[in-house]
Order: sequence, then structure tokens, then C-alpha cells
Amino acid sequence: MGKAATSPKLSATDLALQNHDVMYNMQLGELWPSVRVGLLTEQKYGALVNNFSCDDTVMYLQSLGCQDFIASSLHMEGSKAADSVIPPYSESLQFDQPIEGTYTDLTRASISPNVKCFVFPKGDISRFKPARPDSCGYLSYYLMDAASVLPVLALNVQKGQSVLDLCAAPGGKTLALLQTQAIRFLWANDWSGSRMSRLQRTLKSCLPSELCSEDNLCITSLDGRKWQEVGENGTFDKVLVDVPCTTDRHSLVEEDNNIFSRSRTKEKQSLPLCQTQLLLSALQAVRVGGEVMYSTCTLSQLQNQCVVEQAMSLAKEELGISAEVVDLQPFTALFQDTFYFAPDMNVGVMVLPHLTANFGPIYFCKLRRLS
Repeated sequence: MGKAATSPKLSATDLALQNHDVMYNMQLGELWPSVRVGLLTEQKYGALVNNFSCDDTVMYLQSLGCQDFIASSLHMEGSKAADSVIPPYSESLQFDQPIEGTYTDLTRASISPNVKCFVFPKGDISRFKPARPDSCGYLSYYLMDAASVLPVLALNVQKGQSVLDLCAAPGGKTLALLQTQAIRFLWANDWSGSRMSRLQRTLKSCLPSELCSEDNLCITSLDGRKWQEVGENGTFDKVLVDVPCTTDRHSLVEEDNNIFSRSRTKEKQSLPLCQTQLLLSALQAVRVGGEVMYSTCTLSQLQNQCVVEQAMSLAKEELGISAEVVDLQPFTALFQDTFYFAPDMNVGVMVLPHLTANFGPIYFCKLRRLS
């Protein structure tokens, strides 16, 4: 009997680690060893405060020694970040002349004061207890990767705007969007029926019923790649598209539902195409002058920068839609004391896992539709 026949089959997590070692060693170089350690170490969470809870959640979380990374980061940066010189439309991916406007959406003054997310200090590996229903029956906070809040903050929803969350489940970013208390109408969609059930449970456990009325919130389970068939193109002020990806951290520690299992090889290989189609749908759904936030929880350039570039090119060539990448460096500068951002990113920004701040990976890129 040959050696191949007797050697044990590699688990999905082993296959994921093999893939990461090859791909990310080339992509990240000397950064990869520290990122690798972070990925294989327990993830650090943040507690997103539920503003609709009856409890004094802020006081409770402060008593644990936690701090709201958003408020504390803005306080530390002060006027230095707000007054920094921001070059107009400096990203390289630009097809047409930019519309009139400034980068006021990237200053500290415009970040929603209603979104609060508490974390333990750097190097503190304490864990939050699961939130329990308060006297009103709502959970006082929601546990999630604190870096996942950044795309929501950077999307910068303004009072009275309509928002589409194209890949909404399991619901953390959707909940963060609603915590802004600025949205006039939110459409939360996800193709997966099982994931949508989780989204609905999350929202029901945190939100008053009047906020979930049809006038304020629409929840659907549609194929986001075919959004144009819904007939809501060019209508939303903001679109969040947090696409399915290889979920790098999950794939290293969980055998269950692992994208690197051999039975899901074709699905994994088709991810960049699916992601590109979803981003194209988002660009179609947003109004001219509106903005799209693309995000993933993978380090992969193929699923991050390459998807953004491909979608922008196809949007221009096939749909006549011009878009530009918004420079998020002034935004990330506000939070550099909490997260470790990848250096020298050409398109978008990325939070890298790091032992002292073990959040991410989270990649996000903001696009503004020009025509």
C-alpha cells in the first residue's frame, strides 16, 4: 500500500493553515509571523453598547476596566486629527472628474457619537460575559470583533439617509448601523436563510418593536448578486456590502462549516467572482454621490483589493457607472492606538491581528459613485 493511501487526510483547519502560510507569507512578508500568531490565538472582542437597553451599560462596562475605543480615540486625537490636511481625492483609482465635495465625512467631528464599543486595554485578554436581557427584555450589549465596527463608522451615515445592508447576517454591523439612530430607512438583506434567522434573533433581542416596523426596516433573503431585479437601483444614500469570504480566523480554528473543507473547494474558488458581483450590485443600488462600503474578514488580496479594482472596472465598462476610492487614511489615523493597521495599502485599509490588539482581520474600502 502506497504512502498516500496510508497517510491521514488533512483537516480543513490544517488545509487553511497551509494556504495561509503560502499566500500570506508572500503577501505580508515579515509581518506574517506575528499576524499568524494572532490568528491562532484567541480573538479579542468588543462590546457594542445597545442604546435601546434600559440598563446603564456604560457604567457597568467602565467598572470592568474597559473603555469606549471610539470616544477615547477621538478624545486623544483631538483637534490634531480634525485639522490635518487632507489632499482632495488622492486615491489612484479614479475614472472621471470628481463631483463637488470635500472630505468632511472623514473628520472626527462627524463620527456618530451614538455608536459606543468598549474594549479591554491593550494586552488585557479578559473576556466579556454574555449579555443578559435587561428589565425591558433587551440585551444591553452585543459582542463582536471591535474592528467590525470600523466600516460602519467610516460609512458615516447622516441623519435621514436610507441604507442598504446587502449581506447583513449575522447582524453585528446591522445592529451597529441602527445604533447611529440616524437612519431613516434600513434594508437588511442576506441570501442565506439560516443566517437571516440569526439576524432576526439579534435584532429582536436588541431593538424595540416600533423600530422594526416596515416603515423603518425591511428584512429580506434575496440573492444580492441579482439586486438589479429588485428594482431599487440608484435609490440608497449608503450601501454596506460585507461579503462572504474565507473568514481567515474562523477557518483556522473551526472544522464545522469550514470553507477549506474539500467538499467546498469550488465554492471557495468562486468567492472572488461572487464578491465582485455583490460589489457591482452595491454600486448599482447606491445613488449618484452616494457611498458604498466593501468589507471582508480576510487578508487575501484576491478577495480585497483585486475585487474592488475589478468591480470598478466592470462597473465603468459594462454599466456606465463611475466610482472612486475614498481615502480612509485620515479616518484610520483616529484609531491607530487601538488597532494595528496594515502599512502601505494601495486600495482600502486593513486591520491586522496582533497579540497586543488581537482584532481582525478586517478589510474595508469606501467607494463614492460619481455617475
